[in-house]
Amino acid sequence: MKSIQKIVEEQAHRWQLLHAKAPEAPRTLPVVTVSREPGSGGKLVAQGIAEELGLDLFHQEVIHEMAKSAKVSMRLLETLDEKGLTVLEEYISSLVHREHLWPDGYLKQLLKVIGTIGGHGRAVIVGRGANYVLPADHRFRIRVIAPKAFRASKVAAQFDISPDEALRRIIRTGSDRKAFVRKYFNKNISDPLNYDMILNTGTMSISHCVSAVCAALI
Repeated sequence: MKSIQKIVEEQAHRWQLLHAKAPEAPRTLPVVTVSREPGSGGKLVAQGIAEELGLDLFHQEVIHEMAKSAKVSMRLLETLDEKGLTVLEEYISSLVHREHLWPDGYLKQLLKVIGTIGGHGRAVIVGRGANYVLPADHRFRIRVIAPKAFRASKVAAQFDISPDEALRRIIRTGSDRKAFVRKYFNKNISDPLNYDMILNTGTMSISHCVSAVCAALI
């Protein structure tokens, strides 16, 4: 598995090449943020969207590791020009004030990481409350859900565990994600008003979910 430093350097290089080719290119697509219930297939939906639209994909685990390291988040900030950095700093300040956030060291870095990705655009971000961070005109927020029994069966098959253990796992993970969003953003992760599109993989295939999002964006 690549180190987080290697991932960041490769991403910084991609951004550099992109801006070198089209430094004044207009923003054509919002950043897609993906919130998902455990076992709903949200990661697969995010991956499909990124592949279909040619966007960079940032999983929750990668975002988390970036935010844990001040050195890594600083490297990301270095990919912004002076104007972009000023805009980001001013936006984060207004966001913290407007939403009455009390950022600890982790949240401060998380806001910078997500804000930097948003500043470059052309991305899909999975989890970590990205839908609460990015400005409304630069984001498209989706939530992937499914019935609990459906999700438990998927997790049981994926990890070769009993249905009861799978159910406990999705409940525990769901509770952790809900607590994270409540702690850092004072929001209810299940509130439909926090999303632009909600997709139920209990009734829609992954490919249909991907197609629905792409149709809304293109």
